[in-house]
Amino acid sequence: MARRRQSVTIKHVAADAGVSLQTVSRVINNEANVRPEMKERVQASIDKLGYVPSIAAQRMSGSRSYLILAINDRERTIEDWRAREGRDWVDQMLLGGMLKCAEYGYRLIFELVDTHDDNIQRELKGTIAALQPDGVILTPPHSDNPLITDLLTAQKIPFARIGSRANGTNISITMGDDQLAAMATRHLIDNGHKRIAFIAGDKEYALSQWRKDGWLEAMQEAGLPTEGLCERGDFSYASGEAAARTLLAREGRPTAIIAANDQMAMATNAVAQELGLDVPGDLSLISFDNTPVVRFIQPPLTAIDQPVAETVSTAVELLIKKQRGEAMPPMPVVVEGSLVERDSVAPPRDAS
Repeated sequence: MARRRQSVTIKHVAADAGVSLQTVSRVINNEANVRPEMKERVQASIDKLGYVPSIAAQRMSGSRSYLILAINDRERTIEDWRAREGRDWVDQMLLGGMLKCAEYGYRLIFELVDTHDDNIQRELKGTIAALQPDGVILTPPHSDNPLITDLLTAQKIPFARIGSRANGTNISITMGDDQLAAMATRHLIDNGHKRIAFIAGDKEYALSQWRKDGWLEAMQEAGLPTEGLCERGDFSYASGEAAARTLLAREGRPTAIIAANDQMAMATNAVAQELGLDVPGDLSLISFDNTPVVRFIQPPLTAIDQPVAETVSTAVELLIKKQRGEAMPPMPVVVEGSLVERDSVAPPRDAS
């Protein structure tokens, strides 16, 4: 019977290389104050023994925990998971965050927090005490919640706000929501549309207003009317359905609609079909998010692709650089998305 191999620890590496535990830890963490010959010696022992560094070993070199905490909205996340409708925000968060953390020897911890909970600070304090993260990533609507940001500031924990333009000493990152909405609007204008409606998102999210602003800016630049062409939803399918019914029932209905997320866009597509309107013949449609599901409905939707993975990856990298005292770029950092063209946009049948 084969003997189970003993787990290799930092102590084995230190003994094999004839150095202290602290020296091994400094080599693991790629710190500058290690002589090249010492680094080679320790690395040779690591390679020979097949040692895989642990977070505990990394912590020995100082006060860092080598953990990045990412916080998402509990209520909306659980609702999305239970619906099983192909919304992949969390998947993309984990993809970008975990891969970038791994590059630097960090770990990403994902937690859900209810932004409407009166006990949010107490809950967050408990999480921070247990994990002692080196940095925190906040996603909307947490990004602009003062109960959260004030607590992190008071505890001197660096944080990155995604979907926020807030000034201050911490990191803010956007996906260029206003530019992307303007891009979608101009794409429809280039296709000959003049009556372009917009279904805005939940007011609780700052990016909802930015997207509306981008639509307004592009429409005004083209000298096109906007009165009676905007309705507000809350990112849910039901709210998109209600907004679409209102817009399509008006005299001089729009020939194109931009919806501020995929759920509201899919609802608009369903309403149009129910009313006997052909998409894109009678109504062109553009969505935000570009989650997997929009590729599989009929017609597949043209959509603004949000670079969630790249944005969270950027947040991780900036938090680690901040921890190391490296220079920060001007804020907010913009990780801009793109327009993915599919089959839901065409020139209007009546271009007059």
